Amino acid sequence: MDMFDKNIGKEKLASLELAEASREKEWNYPSFVRELFHGRLPWNLIYPFPEQSEAEKEIGREYLEKLKNFLTTHLNPDEVDKTGEIPYEVIKGLADLGAFAMKIPKSYDGLGLSQVNYNRAIHLIASYCGSTAVLLSAHQSIGVPAPLSFFGTEEQKKKYLPRFRKGAISGFALTEPAAGSDPRTMKTSATPTEDGKYYIINGEKLWITNGNIADILIVMAQTPAKIEKGKEKKQITAFIVETNTPGFQAAYRSNFMGLHGAKLGLLKFNNVRVPRENILLGEGQGLKLAFLTLNTGRLTVPAAVTGMSKLCLMIVRKWSKERRQWGLPIGEHELVASKLAEMSANTFAMDAVTWLTSHMADAKKLDIRLEAAMAKLFCTETSWKVVDDTFQIRGGRGFETGPSLQGRGEAGYPVERMFRDCRVNLIIEGTSQIMRLFIAREALDLHLKRVISIMDAKVPILKRIKDALAIGIYYSFWFLKLWLPSFALREIAHLPSPIKNHMLFVQQTSKRLARTMFLKMLIHQQRLESRQNILARFVDIGTDLFVISCACSYGLSLSKKELNSQAASPIGQKDMLWPPMAKAIELADLFCSQAKVRIARNFEDIRRNQDKAARRVAQNFLAGGYVWLENEIIK
Repeated sequence: MDMFDKNIGKEKLASLELAEASREKEWNYPSFVRELFHGRLPWNLIYPFPEQSEAEKEIGREYLEKLKNFLTTHLNPDEVDKTGEIPYEVIKGLADLGAFAMKIPKSYDGLGLSQVNYNRAIHLIASYCGSTAVLLSAHQSIGVPAPLSFFGTEEQKKKYLPRFRKGAISGFALTEPAAGSDPRTMKTSATPTEDGKYYIINGEKLWITNGNIADILIVMAQTPAKIEKGKEKKQITAFIVETNTPGFQAAYRSNFMGLHGAKLGLLKFNNVRVPRENILLGEGQGLKLAFLTLNTGRLTVPAAVTGMSKLCLMIVRKWSKERRQWGLPIGEHELVASKLAEMSANTFAMDAVTWLTSHMADAKKLDIRLEAAMAKLFCTETSWKVVDDTFQIRGGRGFETGPSLQGRGEAGYPVERMFRDCRVNLIIEGTSQIMRLFIAREALDLHLKRVISIMDAKVPILKRIKDALAIGIYYSFWFLKLWLPSFALREIAHLPSPIKNHMLFVQQTSKRLARTMFLKMLIHQQRLESRQNILARFVDIGTDLFVISCACSYGLSLSKKELNSQAASPIGQKDMLWPPMAKAIELADLFCSQAKVRIARNFEDIRRNQDKAARRVAQNFLAGGYVWLENEIIK
């Protein structure tokens, strides 16, 4: 048993080392969230809330109008759900609209849309048909266009990018039957030929979105390991693979709970011959490419789920006024009313996070790895609750399919379909659990960089002593500052209530978070990595502080819009009645107030929790200690 445990330890260490070697090492730009985790509130990084130029708004508006008109006249989402197929003429029509080249620069025959306008398009499509949104977003956000635009050579870009304007479809092939969040277990190999001009790819990939219909894929594969400092270092390399290459096979299409129109399953590579020049970014740089691509690629998911959540708001608003029980519309009963209020505030917060991070991506002045991960984490988990609450409020009609409702003469609201389509968002492009571990690692990065030299036995002892003294002095002053009273920053001192009070709370609580994290680091040291529940609570606190800040900035921005104004919103939508100050602020205020309750609970759970008892029960469970609970079932 001891040997087994040691082997597990070595495997885990190897996986962590591979991930560590592939992550971004430097912080070349400011990060709002990183500063929060270190006890600082850089309000100027998110306020004033960014807006599109009038020209950009109009580009987005015109394109969204084309998409809306095309989809509503040519695509029936319920039929896609029933048949599992997005009709060929719809895919061709989308290609004719340039929908497969939205983010590709105009110099390569793309539409050249900004991140904001691209996310507006996905936001719109996802509110109508989840399967179509997945087709386009997986192709563009993490498929070939994104990494090729970021890291491709000029020859690669000229060869492949123009094909997407003509409707070529792509995907990103990383996951395997035995390799998910831990890429070290990847089995797919790419072996160079004797002359070094080609690589021969063998292996299998699983659940690759668009993989079954893709024309071009980014394929991650093991290339021969290298020896560095006497240790074998695993190499994972990204290849551009055309699926008409002999040896490629879309072997199986998987069926899922939702998103029935999505095409993904098992892909097989049997001696697939790929030219060396199809390596993207460089040999052994595959995971780095994946991490860098996902920083921006994840932003499409918040846009999509926020679009779905807004449709939910429309549905429950109408239904809660129409449906009467015990003499009142159900929306006037307190238990339902509280759900409606929370759904509204949460959707407002998702909107704020989505468009702020989208603007950040366009500005390219901030490091958004933490912001993008938090946006994905918060919006997917929150939208799932919004859809679930919509299901509950609709009652039996939430459980009934849209076509069935229509068949007996009622409005065919697609709540049941959205419920099935939405759940996977907590898994794709990084599960909620992986997102929390990723955010925690990046949040602790600055501390780890400071102490690494004094923990390295290879560093001369005198230098380690000198560094330790310098670090001790730094942290003495830094930690003391975290305990000093917080006075309102000049930037937030003039803000109206209750926004000012909420931002004062963020300022004070970021200090509390920073010192609590630091104390836990001192107590647990290297063991902190295995205390995942504690790390998750830190992340949840930091996420709520980030979203409070986004909601406050967004609320202030919207409060400047006059009632009944036809001016464009901060995200560029027209023909909407923008709220007076009270309406925007009250949504921000409710979200912030509810987030404060969660933050207080998480701090309490960090101090006093049942983690040890839960670990003991889990160990007993895995050891078969509770098999007796499985009695009287059909196995």
